[in-house]
Amino acid sequence: MSDLYIGMMSGTSLDGVDAVLVRFDAAGRPTLLADHAIPYPDEVKAEVLALQPCGDNELDRSSRLANRLAEIYASAARELLESADHHPADIHAIACHGQTIRHAPHAGYTIQLGNMSRLAELAGIDVIADFRSRDVAAGGHGAPLVPAFQRGVFSSPDERRVILNIGGISNLARLHPGREAIGFDCGPGNMLMDAWSLRHTGRPYDDDGRWAASGQADQALLQSMLAEPYLQAPPPKSTGRDLFDDNWLARQLATQAEAPAPADVQATLLALSARSIADAILRHCPGNQAVYVCGGGARNGALLAELGRLLAGQRIAPIEALGLPAQSIEAIAFAWLGWCFNQRRAGNLPAVTGAAGPRILGVLHPR
Repeated sequence: MSDLYIGMMSGTSLDGVDAVLVRFDAAGRPTLLADHAIPYPDEVKAEVLALQPCGDNELDRSSRLANRLAEIYASAARELLESADHHPADIHAIACHGQTIRHAPHAGYTIQLGNMSRLAELAGIDVIADFRSRDVAAGGHGAPLVPAFQRGVFSSPDERRVILNIGGISNLARLHPGREAIGFDCGPGNMLMDAWSLRHTGRPYDDDGRWAASGQADQALLQSMLAEPYLQAPPPKSTGRDLFDDNWLARQLATQAEAPAPADVQATLLALSARSIADAILRHCPGNQAVYVCGGGARNGALLAELGRLLAGQRIAPIEALGLPAQSIEAIAFAWLGWCFNQRRAGNLPAVTGAAGPRILGVLHPR
């Protein structure tokens, strides 16, 4: 039986689909063989965002979008295999996260959209998907799931370290020798900064944080943002666009007597991301020595510089220092979750998600 898996991740940043080809050994240790990314077309981004709040004709709109996503995922798989000179018959399964449009574990559900039966049909490969729902059914948040993978791959007997992913939402995994691994969503990562940049500059993100660096953080606005109850809540916890969206930012801005300049708002949003991350590490990871960063935020120099200032004495380094590329970590993690499903191994960490116990995650869609 093949030990090759394709992992696919499309996150809250809505950049597109990251796909990886991974070989696993008998212990589940990964070797990355190839990676590939496909950006979302603008109309797909717009439809995902339009489905975040409740609206009209949701069943038809979400089903049509699920079909479109399946086509994008199938293209990603085909192009990935072509680049690596492999064929569908070589692959045990595609492990696909899908695109989150609603995350409501408090109501007992989470929705990652994508017609996975259609993906299996188009790709000619078994598909494993819907990894979060089983954890939610067991009383968990269904997130974050990546820390279980990170514990096995990145733990060190000699260093107290945090693996920090800065995507649309930031999340961390605490990997300290002799202590239970924990992980949770810290708060907004790139999501609010990206949206503000697009609105005021026309650019989908603030390259290296240069625009934010041109402004000054508004301290009154920052303190109002930091008072958000989610940021003070203890783990386990998870969040997303259901909370930190444009409406949340509009409400924060409405509390100010005078609207800050757009560049100052961007600087404040960067400060919010940095503070929420640093506060989470200082509060829940005492004695931490090193922070290894992955996700799109790993390319934001201004954000990393602010984290270095707030976490003085801790090493801030890219995840590449541990042997895997930053942009591929989550896709590799979902390939690993697909491997766990086929091995009938639990893929969650109850201490991270809050589930009642270890659970096998995923649903199989045969080719």
